[in-house]
Amino acid sequence: MERLVFQQGSLSRDAPAPDAQGFVWLDYSHEEVAEDPEIWRTTIHAQVGEWIFEEHAIDALNLQHPSFFDDTSSYDMIVFRKLAVARSDSSFTDTGPLGDTGSNSLTLGALQTRPITFFLFDHALVTVRSSESRTIDQFKQRLFAIAGKKDMTGNGAATGNRLPARPDELMLRLINTLVDSYLALRQPLTERLDHWQRELLAPGRAFSNWRALLDARIELRKLEALSEEQYDALQEYRDSVLDSPACVERESVLVRINDVMEHIHRVLNHARRLEQTVESAVQLNFSAQAQRTNRVVQVLTVVTVVLAPLNLLAGIYGMNFEHMPGIKHPDGFWIMLGVMGLTASALLLFFSAKRYIERSRR
Repeated sequence: MERLVFQQGSLSRDAPAPDAQGFVWLDYSHEEVAEDPEIWRTTIHAQVGEWIFEEHAIDALNLQHPSFFDDTSSYDMIVFRKLAVARSDSSFTDTGPLGDTGSNSLTLGALQTRPITFFLFDHALVTVRSSESRTIDQFKQRLFAIAGKKDMTGNGAATGNRLPARPDELMLRLINTLVDSYLALRQPLTERLDHWQRELLAPGRAFSNWRALLDARIELRKLEALSEEQYDALQEYRDSVLDSPACVERESVLVRINDVMEHIHRVLNHARRLEQTVESAVQLNFSAQAQRTNRVVQVLTVVTVVLAPLNLLAGIYGMNFEHMPGIKHPDGFWIMLGVMGLTASALLLFFSAKRYIERSRR
């Protein structure tokens, strides 16, 4: 557990309880809460003066819980699923703000998510998340960097950034950072699907990697469903904020919520566009295969039609009759070859004039 105290534009660890103008951030891992949920609830009550419902504590430990919002008279709870990628040891770690996973390149098959639960009180923010969370660690480093610059300049505004002034502002900043990691997926997803589109439409080569393409469509649908859940959860939180009394702080929160929802909507639209692109490429692949099949059938049909009269002539003069016209002629064999050649040439010229056969063009 890590305890961060925000007080009058400053940030410190394990400082005394803040006054009415400050707030505290209590950051827990799933493992710490799972050791003894009742002790954890008691600790939170001692820190913030409010009890977390037992059902909500169970939800916070559920790693499969979808994005969700619920409010009580004492606090609001938001479950938000963050991005995680597979590591070489088959475990998962979440990405940083830019989606950089170091030596582990981001692939569609490695796309996984883990929940982070926010308990939003009037003067406190409690988070329950994965113990290996690069996003949150980097977010904390950025907060301390902002606090350090303010200490050096004596004015936080001079640095072009400032520390959060309220728990809801801190939560929305953190959620926005989590969403930015999804936005970073756009380039690798687009590059991977562009590669498969080129493979699907490559001339003269049949596409065989259907399993990988199916996995890509499944991941895109998972990303689409995930974005919809996130959007719905924040929409419910936004409605809850709208029901509160009008004030300057409420307007500021609404602006931040709308910004985060717009980022989620961009991810959702991008996933839908990519899925439509894949489906269009598959349809084009099937159309190209049908066209190649029709071309082969057309060539075989022309060959069959050209050879049919030649087979007829060969069959007639191959009959074992003693008296046949031209059978005893000294040049009968060559005359018959000439007739067969003229017949085949005439048929080929006819088919060419009708455009039944054409020279292939790339």
